[in-house]
Amino acid sequence: MEALLCKKIGDPTLPLDDSPSSPFTLTATHPIPELNSPTSVRVRVRATSLNYANYLQILGKYQEKPPLPFIPGSDYSGVVDSVGSGVTKFKAGDAVCSLASLGSFAQFIVADEAQLFRVPEGCDLVAAGALPVAYGTSHLALLHRAQLQPNQVLLVLGAAGGVGLAAVQIGKACGAIVIAVARGDDKVQLLKTLGVDHVVDLSKGNVTESVKGFLKARNLKGADVLYDPVGGKVTKEAMKLLNWGAHILVIGFASGDVPVIPANIALVKNWTVHGLYWGSYMIHRPVVLQNSLKELLSWLASGLITINISHAFSLSEANLAFSALKDRKAIGKVMIVFDDQKTFRSKL
Repeated sequence: MEALLCKKIGDPTLPLDDSPSSPFTLTATHPIPELNSPTSVRVRVRATSLNYANYLQILGKYQEKPPLPFIPGSDYSGVVDSVGSGVTKFKAGDAVCSLASLGSFAQFIVADEAQLFRVPEGCDLVAAGALPVAYGTSHLALLHRAQLQPNQVLLVLGAAGGVGLAAVQIGKACGAIVIAVARGDDKVQLLKTLGVDHVVDLSKGNVTESVKGFLKARNLKGADVLYDPVGGKVTKEAMKLLNWGAHILVIGFASGDVPVIPANIALVKNWTVHGLYWGSYMIHRPVVLQNSLKELLSWLASGLITINISHAFSLSEANLAFSALKDRKAIGKVMIVFDDQKTFRSKL
């Protein structure tokens, strides 16, 4: 089968073919994985998502460092190819999606049936492959951790990225007042189409001044929930906008700068700071994660949420996919797609 092997730690944006420094080897002869238990299912992958964690892992900067060589990957969608003798929930031909710690940058992957989710009829498989990590992260963060309520003010940083767009849509679905922070006209325009209540364009204005003006006009005191996948200077500015009793959701550090949240201010203002490592829910709270993804798939089927696929690439173009992620060119999700599902080209 075709698979992308990470053979060494390095820059995933380097060309695969003509750069000896590339960490990747693209092979067409990697062994197809065998069913390894009675309840295992082999899936023919149709689409797999790129997340910032994948980028950091190949650079050797992620908290989980698998032994080399490995096939990268995380969330994916596909069609059931074969099933073990004990499988009761799925049959060949069923559309499914899931997440894996590794291995989805390949034509086939094996998972236990308990880890698979049925994709509702009518849902696009590429969209389903983009859902688990980005939308799962935002859903658990906002509903399970911060317990976002209708009419609360949600402030989303990095709002045009994968998890950011997910947070914006989930916030609106919950009836929150959503303030989105992004950079650039294209991103701002997309956020406006999603019904965001106020958008801050970092290329044109100051976060604090813009948000304070909106809050004053709406007779609001501040933000009740801060969703932060960015870190750095913008986090420091955003903390000036938080209400007493606010929730801070620490999702990631796309800026490369881990922010300092002053404990003395958190004490005085009764803030709750939540660190969210979504993948660990599969170990510590699997039922919570499973219920979250089931609800999200039902929302996708009903049209309550939509998934914006910004860029789509073949496996041989993986370096371009990682470049789109690294350079923040994406508005939404970056995908690797296989076979006839690659019906649109990258915007790069």
